Amino acid sequence: MSGGIEAAGDIATGALLGRAVEPRAGEAAGGAHGDGLCLNCGTALIGDYCHACGQSGHVHRSLSSIGHDLLHGAFHFEGKIWRTLPMLVLHPGALTRRYIAGERARFVSPLALFLFFVFLMFATIHSFGGELEEIDATPVARAERMAKFDKVIAASEEQLKRAEQSQAKGGPDAADADDIATLRTTIDGMKKTRDTFATSKDGKERVTFSTYVTGWPPLDKGIAKANANPGLALYKLQSSAYKYSWALIPISVPFVALLFLWKRRYKLYDHTIFVTYSLSFMLLLVTVFTLGLEIHAPGWILGLMLAFGPPVHLFVQLRGAYELRKRSALWRTFALSMFGFVALMLFAVLLFGLGLMG
Repeated sequence: MSGGIEAAGDIATGALLGRAVEPRAGEAAGGAHGDGLCLNCGTALIGDYCHACGQSGHVHRSLSSIGHDLLHGAFHFEGKIWRTLPMLVLHPGALTRRYIAGERARFVSPLALFLFFVFLMFATIHSFGGELEEIDATPVARAERMAKFDKVIAASEEQLKRAEQSQAKGGPDAADADDIATLRTTIDGMKKTRDTFATSKDGKERVTFSTYVTGWPPLDKGIAKANANPGLALYKLQSSAYKYSWALIPISVPFVALLFLWKRRYKLYDHTIFVTYSLSFMLLLVTVFTLGLEIHAPGWILGLMLAFGPPVHLFVQLRGAYELRKRSALWRTFALSMFGFVALMLFAVLLFGLGLMG
């Protein structure tokens, strides 16, 4: 119940933040009288809004107006979403091109849409995906997990024994020394994990971030803190991902610009609009995927969604936004998919650094 309330709060917060950056052009104030003086600056009104300061000509003065302002601020920009969302999903290139060309009042702005979908995604994951916490183990579950550990270790040891016998016999089919070394390392790691779980006093399997010493004192100190309190470290990582999701935009824009260096008609502003709308769709895709898992949608549908959704959307958006031919859009889609993976890795490094060293 509390998770649902928190999720609703997250979504409302996202809508309010989206509304804060959403232009109000093209919206009418219900009940505006269009005459008299502006109550804010005293200018004579000649329409629904003051042409000097922009304040609405109609001002509520009742307790119910507080609720009205909340609903208006949180959800009124959603009135545009019925034009924006279908375009984002089906015609992202046309949406990007039309917004850049100046159709601002018709569609939700890229940044407002991005902020809303960020909050929507995290709210959905928080509600249905659960928290990244330590794994509780009841006595029964603990015994089952221990049995699984023992079974896997026994199978690996039997495989190692056969490999060692094969190496001793020699011949063309003899096991490789590197394979044997890898098996031994794997078995040692599984035994250490089993022993750690078996000797934990509170019945929880704890996350270990790393045992590697980097030689960089701030990072090594952060890793040590994370290993000592993994729950807090995971919370910090989630919080950093939540707060710094906007960093995906400046990280991604240079990669898109690289693909159009010789096309001077397209500026960094154009690439930023493209990236922001594209990221908004990806956030929406993750949200839909999470909901699909919750309602037990067929695995093949979810798999196709993740495998083909991003590249197909990139192809359609590239071709429409930059007016490319199929071949030009295709190779840029492939390149941008690779660049997208690099951008995600850079973002993950940023989160890791902020979460552990912060």
